[in-house]
Amino acid sequence: MAAATLETATKELNQQIGLTTDGSQFLTFNLGDELYGVDILRVQEIKGYTVVTKIPNTPSHIKGVLNLRGTIVPIVELRTKFGMPTIEYTAFTVIIVVVVRDKVMGLVVDSVSDVLNIDKKDIQPPPQFGAKVDVSFMNAIGKSGDKLVALLNMDRLLSDSDVKEGTVAAA
Repeated sequence: MAAATLETATKELNQQIGLTTDGSQFLTFNLGDELYGVDILRVQEIKGYTVVTKIPNTPSHIKGVLNLRGTIVPIVELRTKFGMPTIEYTAFTVIIVVVVRDKVMGLVVDSVSDVLNIDKKDIQPPPQFGAKVDVSFMNAIGKSGDKLVALLNMDRLLSDSDVKEGTVAAA
């Protein structure tokens, strides 16, 4: 009986300090009023927005490339990728450097929110809207308090052509 109490106390303490074994950690960020999350293990770093070098003949959501400590990183603007209106960048605008299919890419987002531990019981599959609405870029919807977080599937968010064009642009 004492072992079960100790296990419960340890689990509660781990949750309080941010360690979790029953869920996953996600870096959350904002695009407008919407909250999105990406698996923390995919994130290499968060960088304040700096000017990127534009590359001709790339889709509008490929912002350009950035030299990050000697590595040329393609930059994707998620607002444009999601068909949202563009806004002026602010002091909160950042580039989240992520790994997508063994390639390093940067995502321009309005602001970073938090790192959340979301318990498995609070993660549900994305809703199905029918054939006309593609939600394949989402792994799930997570619930954190009273907020819903769209949990992104990085491998599906950026299509093969995005990764290829970004890599070609970086070459």
